[in-house]
Amino acid sequence: MLPGWSNPSSSSVKGAAISTDVAKKEMRRRAKTIRDDAYARHGDHASEAIAGHGIAFAARPPPAIVSGFLAIGNEIDPTPLIERLIGEGYRICLPVMEGKGKPLVFRAWAPGEPLAETTWGIREPLPEAPVLEPDIVLGPLLAFDTAGYRLGYGGGFYDRTLARLRALKPIVSIGIGFDEQRVDAVPHVDYDERLDWILTPSGPLKCPAV
Repeated sequence: MLPGWSNPSSSSVKGAAISTDVAKKEMRRRAKTIRDDAYARHGDHASEAIAGHGIAFAARPPPAIVSGFLAIGNEIDPTPLIERLIGEGYRICLPVMEGKGKPLVFRAWAPGEPLAETTWGIREPLPEAPVLEPDIVLGPLLAFDTAGYRLGYGGGFYDRTLARLRALKPIVSIGIGFDEQRVDAVPHVDYDERLDWILTPSGPLKCPAV
């Protein structure tokens, strides 16, 4: 680098990331309240509605591998959907955290199999469960927009994971949430991964291709 010369693009990118992080934190605070209210009003009905839609819209028939999740807090419970998918012949796995800053790995699981409780009350398959690479990734969210941007909890696990999987093979990512969690625009930066679909109780919403 020449003496006295700074990289303006690097500085602006860093500034944008800081500004976006602040905006995300504020949106998370409001989004949690909205989701809590939606859960109180819809609860189990939302889980059954999600299951009723299925995932045929993803165009990945059985025996494709689907990564589900086990709800925490006031997330929509995807268990009825997972049970439907198992009945249709899909293989199911769940995400496992390997450490801060690392992408998730996925281990095979079926309802009734043992789980270990980890950080934030998240339940994960045991270490001896086989590792799988999902073709379809279902994920919870705090907010979403029609462009496919997802507001998560701030750990960046799903962004790193989707980037890793997409470098390996074509996958389909589906965010699951209440209709009330839709916003005009989720703050984002270039490395935030977009979802392919959003599935709410009212039905699937296809996000535009990148």
